[in-house]
Amino acid sequence: MAYRRSMKKGLKIVGLAVAALLVLVGGLLAFVALRGIPKYEPGAVQLKVVVTPERVARGHKLSNLLCAECHMDPTTRKLTGKRMSEAPDEFGPIFSRNITRDVEHGVGGWSDGELAYLLRTGIARTGQYIPPYMAKLPHLADEDLHSIIAYLRSDDPQVAAAAIDPPGVTQPSFMTKLLSHVAFRPLPYPTEPIPLPNERDELSFGRYLVTNLDCWTCHSEDFKTLNVLEPEKTPGFLGGGNPVLDLSHRVVPTANITFDEETGIGRWSKADFIRAMRSGVRPDGRPILFPMGVTPELTDAELSAIYAYLASVPKIRNAVARAKPPVPAGEHGKQLYYRYGCYGCHGDDGIGIADLRKASEHYPTDAALIAWIKNAPAIKPGTRMPKWEGIIKDEELPPLAAYVRKLGAKK
Repeated sequence: MAYRRSMKKGLKIVGLAVAALLVLVGGLLAFVALRGIPKYEPGAVQLKVVVTPERVARGHKLSNLLCAECHMDPTTRKLTGKRMSEAPDEFGPIFSRNITRDVEHGVGGWSDGELAYLLRTGIARTGQYIPPYMAKLPHLADEDLHSIIAYLRSDDPQVAAAAIDPPGVTQPSFMTKLLSHVAFRPLPYPTEPIPLPNERDELSFGRYLVTNLDCWTCHSEDFKTLNVLEPEKTPGFLGGGNPVLDLSHRVVPTANITFDEETGIGRWSKADFIRAMRSGVRPDGRPILFPMGVTPELTDAELSAIYAYLASVPKIRNAVARAKPPVPAGEHGKQLYYRYGCYGCHGDDGIGIADLRKASEHYPTDAALIAWIKNAPAIKPGTRMPKWEGIIKDEELPPLAAYVRKLGAKK
């Protein structure tokens, strides 16, 4: 009898402990759900950036590489924000912000120090923390950070004041809220100056570019395991496999860009690498699929430094299953649109991150549109539209152009 009473008492204690734990966990989850993304003490950085033509030009380049893909409206080409349709559903609907010079809707009323603190740490001037879907720049050289701020203060049409709000409001999922309490935290603001790298030291310069232009964030194992303060300690660093999404939420695993000969780019020559980054086409003739795009902003010297650094990174044998473009039924032009990966930037509906609805206005004749498709960089230097001459066959261009016009005619 004593044994039974003891057992009952023990079970009662265990039951009470489990109930208390459930209440505690439930209370914690309710707290997270109600509190949302945490707020922190806003930074107080004393900074006044001197705007020079050189800084504006450098900032424009860095902004195109780091900011434009997320913040650029596909129709107006202004940095007024948009729905980030390629973001994973698990984070909830995400809308990037207006970062033009508009005082009310953009960042025109922010001080240079407030902008610097946000870009370094992820904490806005209100104290609101922005989770990892906004890239932070803890390692960017001070001069490059100042150049971005100078560009945001400039008269460039992309950042000219535009009183436009994004087409929706970000609604973070419960997972995002929870991770922002336990895993995603603000980064520390640097306490020492960060100098520009020595461009004559290819390895150092290449590392600077890879780690600051966010190549490693996509090409490592998973966004959720990134080590932002020490990128090389990230699981699967540059070994690919991160399941990123295209504009229609098709999974596109990132490529292994270590120099493993069988599963990475170990058999690519430097010329192969530079050509792929310029043309958007791999050495085997297959298109590089969105969200990876061409990088006309990078010089041959910069691409050479990136190649040298990638060659120095420990090889990872990771055979990433390569995503394939959809093979739609129907007209020949539509099939070509998907075969060559046009849907990656222009979307299934012709809007995407590059709106086709003005194609007929900009290129009123078939000859003009085909000339653009064949060699857009010759017509508009610096465009991210690749040169398709020699890749798309001449006889394929008319049906492809006809399908582009068809997409552009849709409301």
